[in-house]
Amino acid sequence: MKIVIAEKPSVGRELAKVFGATTRKDGYIEGKGYSFTWAFGHLLQLAPPQDYGFIGWRKQHLPMLPAKFKLAIRKIKTKDGFVEDPGVRKQLDIIKKLFDEATEIIVATDAGREGELIFRYIYYFLKCKKPFKRLWISSQTDEAIKDGFRNLKPGTDYDTLFNSAHCRSESDWLVGMNATQALSISAGNKSVLSLGRVQTPTLAMVCARYLENKNFVPQTYFQIGIQLDKDGQLFKAISVANYKTQEEAQAIFDKVEDVASGVALGGNITAVEAKPRKEPPPLLHDLSSLQQEANKKHGFTADQTLNLLQNLYESKLVSYPRTGSRYIGDDIFATVPALINNLVVHPEFGRSATFLQTATLSKRSVNAKKVTDHHAILPTGIQPQHLSKDHQAIYDLVVGRMLEAFHQECVKEVTKITIESGTTFQANGTVIRSAGWRSVFNEVEDDKKDEDNPALPKVKKGELLPIVNKALLEKQTKPKPLYNEASLLKALETSGKEIEDEELRYAMKDSGLGTPATRAAIIETLLTREYISREKRNLVPTLKGLAVYEIVKDKKIAQAELTGQWEKRLEEIRAGASVTEFKAEIAEYTKNITQELLVAGASLSAQLAETPATV
Repeated sequence: MKIVIAEKPSVGRELAKVFGATTRKDGYIEGKGYSFTWAFGHLLQLAPPQDYGFIGWRKQHLPMLPAKFKLAIRKIKTKDGFVEDPGVRKQLDIIKKLFDEATEIIVATDAGREGELIFRYIYYFLKCKKPFKRLWISSQTDEAIKDGFRNLKPGTDYDTLFNSAHCRSESDWLVGMNATQALSISAGNKSVLSLGRVQTPTLAMVCARYLENKNFVPQTYFQIGIQLDKDGQLFKAISVANYKTQEEAQAIFDKVEDVASGVALGGNITAVEAKPRKEPPPLLHDLSSLQQEANKKHGFTADQTLNLLQNLYESKLVSYPRTGSRYIGDDIFATVPALINNLVVHPEFGRSATFLQTATLSKRSVNAKKVTDHHAILPTGIQPQHLSKDHQAIYDLVVGRMLEAFHQECVKEVTKITIESGTTFQANGTVIRSAGWRSVFNEVEDDKKDEDNPALPKVKKGELLPIVNKALLEKQTKPKPLYNEASLLKALETSGKEIEDEELRYAMKDSGLGTPATRAAIIETLLTREYISREKRNLVPTLKGLAVYEIVKDKKIAQAELTGQWEKRLEEIRAGASVTEFKAEIAEYTKNITQELLVAGASLSAQLAETPATV
């Protein structure tokens, strides 16, 4: 009997259906020479401190550095405290029985770092020694599943992926358990003050931005605005210089020759630049970019988007959701025309799909070398039926981005007119010559919303134009906005560096905080710990979060770049780099941060005693 183990029951049932296995048993489905069983996500986790003899939270136990980590069954909270989950124990017994009987074991957990960890922990906990094969697919369609089973890989091909996952798991335990106990103990054990390898630098980013915003002192400055007339077409220009005082601005303002007021001269056109600008189509979505888009357009949290996308994946409508890649290979590109053809009847995207049927498709998102575990998120071509409003919204973001990514460039004419009249003024305007990819969501006008002029008239250097109006404009500098989920996810990609260019940001993804698959959980953890809260769409720290930040802000545990470098190291381990070196570094770091927090946390005790829940 061949035993197939999936990550969750719904996937196990789908796999069984594809193979025509229909005999339902307790904890698995049987038929056609296969048994399909499943985990419930993480059945096992690294054992808690008490399993190594560290009973209670005591200073003398720290740092806790187990010589060898143990695995423990997931626990649930009851009136008697945390106890072993009986459902997990039962399912593990069923899996053990099936493994013992197996002629072949096939791993069908999600094809990624955490999916590999879920299976390997079960495999090692059950002390199974049998070789296993790996199903590695990016889509849950029947054909993709069958093709995957025809091309099973030896389980050993993914040993380095497990090494990376295992190092991530152990480093999170070491840093999280020790730092949390050290800070909580030194603060008087009044409450659990959770710290973590990724959550703490994320908290630091939110707090630093909040404080920067709150403490920002606006600086007043002045500009001069004029309105010019070219054969009845009015347009605006703003002074190039900013003036610190009203008096300084007023002196220049008085020199502006206002024809409408009877002055002989107007604005002298000293330069006209009209340049075409080609804006390439965006890259396809990975999970992180889709979460950002869903937050901006629909207000979805990162966690909501991941859950909706996972549902669409399990319904066979989109490809693997937890991908960190925004590219596809030539083999997948060959299927794109058929995917586009399926959309000609789509009420919103039919026009774009029809156009692309005869156009040359952009290959900006086609690069096999940049595809990691899984390619970018694409629709599968299966027509959705009766989707909820939220599921439809996410599905349309996937479909719309596919059409944008393979569409033509957006061609603009960017015009800059320079005018002299007492000082130098500039008028800017953009004319869309060919909307290209921006026509998919009809975002042409959105792109121009910050401009003063919808379009500029044709003018020549040396012309004198009447100034029909002038105004002294009082303005203030603005702080950086508070983080929302979209901007925080973008910052996490690059360890806090503000990079707008999507390709450069993507190039730094291996040095980011967390992974596309884990960033939603990081944000939710900070919310659950009551370190941050949501205010409308913004993420702001609570007083508790700020108090913790004040203690850790100068410590390495709060440094986004350091943690981002660790994430990069985990990717290198996956490529075959040394596990031993990384573990030694994490152990040394754990010793240092534990000692620092045992000293630093004492000042927190009084603050927490008087701290309400939120800012």
